[in-house]
Amino acid sequence: MNLDTFLHNLHFDIDQISPPNSEVDWEDAPLAYKLYRGLPVVPLSLEVPLSLEEWEAPAKPDLRRVGHFLWYVFGLNQFCQSVSPFDSDEQADPFMQSFRRPVPSGGALYPNELYIYLKMDDLPEGMYHYDVLHHRLVLLREGNFDSYVARALGNRCEVSACFGTVFVTTMFWKNFFKYNNFAYRLQGLDAGVMIGQLLEVSKRFGFAAGVYSQFLDRALNHLLGLPEQEESVYAVIPLSVEPTTWVTNRSSKDGMINASDLCREVPSIENNYCVRSQTVKEFPMLKSINEASMLESTALFQQILAEESHCEGQAVALPFAERLSYDLAAVSRNRFSPDMDFVLGKVSGQQLAALLQEATASCSYRNDLDMVLNKRKSRVKLYVCLNNVEGIPDGAYYYDSGAHLLRELNPGDHRLALQYGMPAGNVNLFQVPLCLHVAGDKEFYKSALGYRGYRIQQMEAGMLVQRLLIAATALGMGGHPLLGFDAKMCDGIYRMESQGVTSLIQIPIGFYRARPWLRGNLIS
Repeated sequence: MNLDTFLHNLHFDIDQISPPNSEVDWEDAPLAYKLYRGLPVVPLSLEVPLSLEEWEAPAKPDLRRVGHFLWYVFGLNQFCQSVSPFDSDEQADPFMQSFRRPVPSGGALYPNELYIYLKMDDLPEGMYHYDVLHHRLVLLREGNFDSYVARALGNRCEVSACFGTVFVTTMFWKNFFKYNNFAYRLQGLDAGVMIGQLLEVSKRFGFAAGVYSQFLDRALNHLLGLPEQEESVYAVIPLSVEPTTWVTNRSSKDGMINASDLCREVPSIENNYCVRSQTVKEFPMLKSINEASMLESTALFQQILAEESHCEGQAVALPFAERLSYDLAAVSRNRFSPDMDFVLGKVSGQQLAALLQEATASCSYRNDLDMVLNKRKSRVKLYVCLNNVEGIPDGAYYYDSGAHLLRELNPGDHRLALQYGMPAGNVNLFQVPLCLHVAGDKEFYKSALGYRGYRIQQMEAGMLVQRLLIAATALGMGGHPLLGFDAKMCDGIYRMESQGVTSLIQIPIGFYRARPWLRGNLIS
């Protein structure tokens, strides 16, 4: 299967990308977190703040503060025990226990890992891995790598002015073992959800952050000691509290930088780590698409212009909505994916307006793709099927974030079609007042960004998903991100063909009943 066909089937015909009747070996499942062995470790404080309501002033952080930051981005914040309400063939034992994190993940498998380059007074400078299970840092490589990281980013960030730089990676096997080739779609979305949480937490800690999705892959994998056939960097996020130069492009006088040249500057490292699985199957399609997405030279870095969506349809005014005020720590603990626990309740026009505005207003972020820096526009869009919303007729709508209004695209109740489009049937959409769809360019920006465009688009969709979940939780509702839906059918509901976009992910949002489970917070 060629890569173009793979990406098409990955989105529109998922039955074609994985072998039929494949069985999951749960007894040999990998860990949901990477564990390094035999390396120096730095414990982090478990006395994390219980509230993140106020935004802190920018100040040079210490190790304690960085530990709190990492915990709220990706740490294990709760332990839960419950009994599955479904007859599942995945595991014989219906009793389930799990660690929860501030962000969701497909199948709770968390294929992404978090690394951070730190320069602080109270620990050695160097490249660290965040050990989620033990809430500690593992030192992978000691030293100052400002110049190396800056050049891997094409000299588009003043890394020397940043106290830290986060690297979000994907370990392919961690969810391939269950989802096979479909894992590739999940991995980009999961990375984006984590990045969305990181950007929101950064604001509360007074950190300035920017996301770089274009960089010299092999150079950074080499620096972190990653075997790129198993794990690869997906995004780089520098963090600063001082005035820092952030640019999206450099003039040709800065010179072209090649990954191979950078790799020769530092010795390779091979660190021992555990994934638990005794048998790791081959995943040639994931390796091929990752290889094709890599950038070998800074000359390949591109910028794209986010275009306005022109949706024809009757305008439906939304009430004025103030930005939501909420405690991000409480929201991170209370985030919940309701499954079959949705209960139908009337959503007010004010609640809908606040949800849509909050999610999209917080979606503008510093990145290396925007051609017009002072007029950033989101490359992913929001569409929604409404039912039982006060003052707004049932129907399918596009949310025009610039004008803060809805455009009616297809009136009527679409819940039956949406329910038929969900093969798993694990959510009763007749109990859901809001069914949102994040949409983006149907060609996945391939003409501008090549095969890398697909994963960038998935990450941006994931960022918007996390902001929707944060806003929904702050409003007392729950959201359940779903990839098990019929994209072609949803595109038809919104009449997206003429707009050149397609549905990327479906998020039912609404009220829910309490689930019978035991849940405890993992903080002191």
